[in-house]
Amino acid sequence: MNRTAECVRKTKETNITLSLNLDGTGKSEIHTGIGFFNHMLEGFSRHGFFDLGVKAEGDLEVDCHHTIEDTGIVLGSAIKEAIGNKKGIKRYGSCILPMDETLVLCAIDLSGRPYLAFDGEFTTPKVGDMDTEMVKEFFYAISYAAGMNLHVKVISGGNNHHMIEAMFKAFARALDEATSMDPRITDVLSTKGSL
Repeated sequence: MNRTAECVRKTKETNITLSLNLDGTGKSEIHTGIGFFNHMLEGFSRHGFFDLGVKAEGDLEVDCHHTIEDTGIVLGSAIKEAIGNKKGIKRYGSCILPMDETLVLCAIDLSGRPYLAFDGEFTTPKVGDMDTEMVKEFFYAISYAAGMNLHVKVISGGNNHHMIEAMFKAFARALDEATSMDPRITDVLSTKGSL
């Protein structure tokens, strides 16, 4: 089964091309014009074993908002497309990930019902050239475009870079688990018969 997707989104604010392979090895080629965001997407790819290509051109002369939010929309759409009919996948995934003084929880249900619960407070307005308030917006965009129930919670915080990086890595590992195949699941993991 080929679990890949290629998605394009072009608006007056952004032009984004994204490719995703859920069964990759963690290779990435990321160009968003936002250095710290590139770093986070590379970590997501590496720690989830997803092959990810992102080329984003956005109105960075305004700010980073549109580029990051629209990349989340495109990534969420690609996840949804790559998963396909969801037959045989575990559906649920979770990870509690430490990064130095920081501990982050991420839990996912690929239910088809979008919902984001985000619990994390940042103490700086930016990390590098990325607005910290855009972290929540990014995960919100993914959850709604992919149709996933997504919980991200900082259990213990500290350094803002560590908190954000732990979120992206925990999300990657939880998504890798949720999208992985289980031979015991012959249809979809739901009593309703569909997800």
